[in-house]
Amino acid sequence: MSRHYDALETRSSDARAAAQREALNAQLARHGLDPVRDLSDLARLPVLRKSDLVAKQKAEPPFGGLPVSNIAHVFQSPGPIYEPGGVSHDWWRMGRFLHAAGIGAGDIVQNCFGYHLTPAGMIFENGARAVGATVLPAGTGQTELQARAAHDVGVTAYAGTPDYLKVILDKAEEMGLTLKITKAAVGGGALFPSLRQEYADRGIACLQCYATADLGNIAYESPAQEGMIIDEGVIVEIVTPGTGDPVPEGEVGEIVVTTLNPDYPLIRFATGDMSAVLPGASPCGRTNMRIKGWMGRADQTTKIKGMFVRPEQVAELVARHDDVIRARVIAARDGESDKMIVRLESRSADPTLYEASIREVLKLRGAVELVRPGELPKDGVVIEDTRVYD
Repeated sequence: MSRHYDALETRSSDARAAAQREALNAQLARHGLDPVRDLSDLARLPVLRKSDLVAKQKAEPPFGGLPVSNIAHVFQSPGPIYEPGGVSHDWWRMGRFLHAAGIGAGDIVQNCFGYHLTPAGMIFENGARAVGATVLPAGTGQTELQARAAHDVGVTAYAGTPDYLKVILDKAEEMGLTLKITKAAVGGGALFPSLRQEYADRGIACLQCYATADLGNIAYESPAQEGMIIDEGVIVEIVTPGTGDPVPEGEVGEIVVTTLNPDYPLIRFATGDMSAVLPGASPCGRTNMRIKGWMGRADQTTKIKGMFVRPEQVAELVARHDDVIRARVIAARDGESDKMIVRLESRSADPTLYEASIREVLKLRGAVELVRPGELPKDGVVIEDTRVYD
């Protein structure tokens, strides 16, 4: 396997800027916008937020009137937001990350990202095809069957959320099964250093990427593990949240992404995620800009077990129950896994009354804690992240 995915990863800054400017102007033309003379002119354009996309899609379903083309799938994310998907070579650019993780021809990838409505499963399957790997489309859940399949098929690589691999490994050990997994490409949640080290101790090299349903792969780790390298098919800006104004290099701000995929040309799409630019280039030889990785949310939206939980979902949960006054969702850790606690101010004493609504509205199972009216702090917080990332 070659060290780099293609020549784009090692090109000069000038060559990259020239190619990106040309591709950006083609995207702007698709939107009927004037071309830019320099990439810095991008900052003059308005930021597109998820709430804007939801409104646009309600007005002009399913994609809000955006110039979408050559699609094979339609996906749904919380909001709801509908995303197009394609099947052409490396449509979401995930192959670049899988290559950096050492995955390629001869590997069998157990893909534990979801295939139901959301695009994560197809995003990683498309990337695996791009690098010539074979896919076991495992999806989520049924851990005993997952462990058995990994053993029987001879799976060599894992793709999924960071903590679920440990669940599979522990189950296989309990069942007396020896697995051949030596590589892991993870996303959709935080890869804590202790968990990465546990995988290393078990002979598994684990790297993470930063991707979204709307944009595909945005940034990824290389074996150097010094920040996350921006993908060659996007332009990333770090801006002051709420303004869209770029911050000085090194300062923390919101990640705003312009995708150069002509099939789904999103311009200045605000992810709501925070990060900062790292100076210099990666020791692995890839020359594109690097970011520090995920550093929290610009709003209270929080990712738990690979799924976003948004303030508007919490509001919908409260509205479903006349006896619930206020709610707070708490993202916590249980060992190396995410845990969701839903704390409700309620006149009821029976937490089971709310379990079904929580699953339907928040799309996750959570522990329900009831408190008396007036006991939740009146601080405006509806989603609290208590996880420690150091």
